Amino acid sequence: MVTDHRKQPRRRGEELASAIHRATLDELAESGYAKLTMERVAERARASKASLYRRWPTRVALVMDAVYHALPDLADVPDTGSLRGDLLTLLRGTADILAGPMGEALRGLLAEALRDEAAARAFKENSQGAGRKMMAEIARRAVERGEIPPEAALPIRLDTGQALLRQHFLFQGPPIPDALLVDIVDEVMVPLLTR
Repeated sequence: MVTDHRKQPRRRGEELASAIHRATLDELAESGYAKLTMERVAERARASKASLYRRWPTRVALVMDAVYHALPDLADVPDTGSLRGDLLTLLRGTADILAGPMGEALRGLLAEALRDEAAARAFKENSQGAGRKMMAEIARRAVERGEIPPEAALPIRLDTGQALLRQHFLFQGPPIPDALLVDIVDEVMVPLLTR
């Protein structure tokens, strides 16, 4: 039996947005991106469709916002005391994220972006570069510890590890083997940043 959300206390602001974000991730985990609808998210969040469409005019915008709110904060960048340890911890965390509803969202968003120019534009405009920011923080700490020279922290080098991880994820799917993560760090990332 479905409860009429209009008969419950009215939620607003961050409380409502958090409920909708949770409902979106739960729908992704349960049904996948292809079956996710604004109606199902609204029902799961016990909110009106109008409250979703006021904040997120499209499914792409809703899913991207829910995913970004669930990503680790920059304050959560690993700090193991070594470049190798930080890189492994970051890639392992990313692999865990990709194995769940956020990975399902990424696959769905990319598929939609390939078919729809407006979705592709929204995907590009809303990408926040969280992976690069985390890598930049890891590199900054490695520079401070004297593990890498400052000039090694070029954006293209910082993107390499996560790009390899995403490529494997998109073509092979989850789970991403830990041996691959170790190879990316030991054979690519550490040599690239320390040379």
